[in-house]
Amino acid sequence: MSEEQGYIIDARDLRKVFDNVMAVDGVTFQLLPGECLGLLGPNGAGKTSTIRMIYGFSPMTSGSLKVFDIDARTGLRAIKARIGVCQQENNLDPDLSVIQNLEVFARYFDIPRHPARERAGELLKFIALEHRKDEKVTNLSGGMMRRLVLARALINNPDLLILDEPTSGLDPQSRHQVWERLELLRANGLSIFITTHYMDEASRLCDRLIIMDHGKILVEGEPAELVQRYAGDHVVEIVNPGSDARDFVRSRGFTHDMLDHRIIIYGRETERLFDMIGDQFCKETCIKRMATLEDVFLRLTGRELRE
Repeated sequence: MSEEQGYIIDARDLRKVFDNVMAVDGVTFQLLPGECLGLLGPNGAGKTSTIRMIYGFSPMTSGSLKVFDIDARTGLRAIKARIGVCQQENNLDPDLSVIQNLEVFARYFDIPRHPARERAGELLKFIALEHRKDEKVTNLSGGMMRRLVLARALINNPDLLILDEPTSGLDPQSRHQVWERLELLRANGLSIFITTHYMDEASRLCDRLIIMDHGKILVEGEPAELVQRYAGDHVVEIVNPGSDARDFVRSRGFTHDMLDHRIIIYGRETERLFDMIGDQFCKETCIKRMATLEDVFLRLTGRELRE
C-alpha cells in the first residue's frame, strides 16, 4: 500500500465557492488511520464547508478529495456507506422512540431488522440510554439527544466518524459524557474528524489540529506543539497597564498582545517572565497562568467579534 492509499482522508487544493465567495480556498490535509484530527477556526472560517465536502453534503468546486482512497467525485456512494456523520443539529425524528430512531436509520445502510435492533441496543448501552429506549426523543435532555445523534452516526460501524461541533450548547456534565464516549471510540482505533469551538475539547480529543481562517489553513500540528510554538509555557496578563508597563514590554521585545486595557505577555520558563515584571508592574493587577490552546487560537485568528 502506498502512502497516499494509507490516508483515510486525502484533500489536495480543495476549494468551495458560493456565489463568488471563496468559502474554502485551496486547503490540503490528510487524516491518518486511527487518528483524531480537529478543525478549528472562527465563524466563517470555512470549517463546516470543508467538513460537508468530506461527507458529500456539498460538492467541491475544485481540487482533489479522496476518502478511503476513493475519489469523492465518482465514489460517493461507497464513501457514505463507510462513514458516520454527527451534524450540528439534533435532527432526530420526534415521532419515533429512542430505539426507533436508530433502527429506522439503519435501513439507509441496508442493515436487516434483527441485526439493526441488536446494534441499536449495543449503542444505547454504550451511550447510557438503554433505560430510555422506548421514550420519545422529545422527552430527552439536550445532552441525551446529542449522545443519541452520536449513536445514530455509529449504527453502520463506520471506519470514519465525522463530528461537526458535537457538544455545542451542552452543559459541562453533558459535554464530558460525550467526550468519554469519543475517547473510547478513539482508543478502539476509529478515525475521527471533528470541528469544534471548544479549545479544551480539541486539546483533550485530538491528536493533531488544523487552524483555519478565511478559507485557508493557518497552522497544523499537535496541540501541545502548537501551544509551545505560538504561546510558550507561561502567560502574564497585566490588567489596566500604565504607559510605563507598555514601554517596558515593548523595550524588552517580549512576544505579546497589546490590548486596550490589558497586556498579554507570552514567555518560556527560562525567561523567568513573572519575576522580571512582577515586582514592578504586578502588585495587584496581574495574572500568571499556563499558556493554552486558546491563546494560540486568538493570536492566530484575532480577538475581534465575527458576524
